[in-house]
Amino acid sequence: MAHLRVVLADDDVLLREGLASLLQRSGCAVVGQAADAAQLLDVVRQTAPDLVVVDIRMPPGQTTEGLEAARTIRQEFPPVGILVLSAHSEVEHAMELLASGHSMGYLLKSRVRDVQEFLEALQRIARGGSVVDPALVQELVSARRRADPLDMLSSREREVLELMAEGRSNAGIGRRLWVTEGTVEKHVRSILAKLDLPETDDDHRRVRAVITYLEAR
Repeated sequence: MAHLRVVLADDDVLLREGLASLLQRSGCAVVGQAADAAQLLDVVRQTAPDLVVVDIRMPPGQTTEGLEAARTIRQEFPPVGILVLSAHSEVEHAMELLASGHSMGYLLKSRVRDVQEFLEALQRIARGGSVVDPALVQELVSARRRADPLDMLSSREREVLELMAEGRSNAGIGRRLWVTEGTVEKHVRSILAKLDLPETDDDHRRVRAVITYLEAR
């Protein structure tokens, strides 16, 4: 987390200041804050941060101003990581964000209460990965179509893939499932092979696997 330059955008000043304090204690540099979408774009253009944390609903309309600002940031500054926070699970918006590429995340605001998980999510996004709130994962799992491309996976492989979708590293998955990191690596290799993902770098294949998982309704 050290030296990571972050911009925060939320009209809830208490939440914003709380996040700023948390990130600064973790070694990040909070280079700007914004209370609305227009101000966010101004700050990002002035500071060119590594990562933006933005509420999906912001003034003036409290609808999808934050999401629209995130789209603009992705177009103008492709390398900038974006974590969108929401008070509610919104499947359509989350899927749109994930489809836009690397370094993207979608978390419910309630997830911020788990400091370690929140910081791990920021780290993964900063490294180019994608992070999806577990509540959204569960919502999509419950809505899967019968024609499920994941049918070929074992129950353990599904568990591993679900934890991958939550943004966990192999080490983090191993801790959650009480298995070694080497065992997790074997499961991941098997998942990628069974999903017939083309040979590219491992991080990109992991993201493709997560997207396949989320699209299986």
